[in-house]
Amino acid sequence: MTANVVFLPGLLCDGAVWTEQQAALPDYSCHIVSYGELDSIEAMARHVLDTCPERFVLVGHSMGGRIALDVVRQAPQRVSHLVLLDSGYQARAEGEAGEQEKAGRMALLELARSRGMRAVGERWVQGMVHPARLQQPDFIESILVMLERKTPTIFAAQIRALLNRPDATPVLQQLSCPTLLICGRDDSWSPLARHQDMAALVANAELAVIENSGHMSTMEQPQAVNQALLQWLQKHS
Repeated sequence: MTANVVFLPGLLCDGAVWTEQQAALPDYSCHIVSYGELDSIEAMARHVLDTCPERFVLVGHSMGGRIALDVVRQAPQRVSHLVLLDSGYQARAEGEAGEQEKAGRMALLELARSRGMRAVGERWVQGMVHPARLQQPDFIESILVMLERKTPTIFAAQIRALLNRPDATPVLQQLSCPTLLICGRDDSWSPLARHQDMAALVANAELAVIENSGHMSTMEQPQAVNQALLQWLQKHS
């Protein structure tokens, strides 16, 4: 029987994030989830469970990693292996730090409504990729085109989901399936130190660091990500 892999994109992302990973897994049945206008991590996770095969390898990037953790919380028996890339696990901070995050996200939403999704992408991408990638127009264009496929309405829904995200610390502590964390060495949005903290919470978790990569590791360094993913899957098959 062919094993299933479910890919969960992050904020404003879609299957373009997973193009190279799908190509590297010809022996798996791959499924990429779209969240539509769902506006909570919990609802997005329920959507995954409602639309995906009964049992699967679950791979989540960024916001998709948070959704993946809630999938495990809701139905741990459905997930055979878990991979979290450039992601996080904590709820929004209380106090000033949390308000600063909210203000930053709402400013981007206002930009989306006033100037369109491409304008959001042009600002957003600056801190999302390795600085060297900013000098590669074709690569940057591929990200901007992906973001343009979303709408301000979808952006608003996903912002609400992230601002109200649950603390997944208990989920990490209770994980029993094989778990791999992958992080770009230069990810300034979801830094390596956070992934080291996550790995410390999970029994027998493995951590792979992708060199010369920022937050968009699957697109920035697809071969390195594929190698880490394939070796780990073979090890735990």
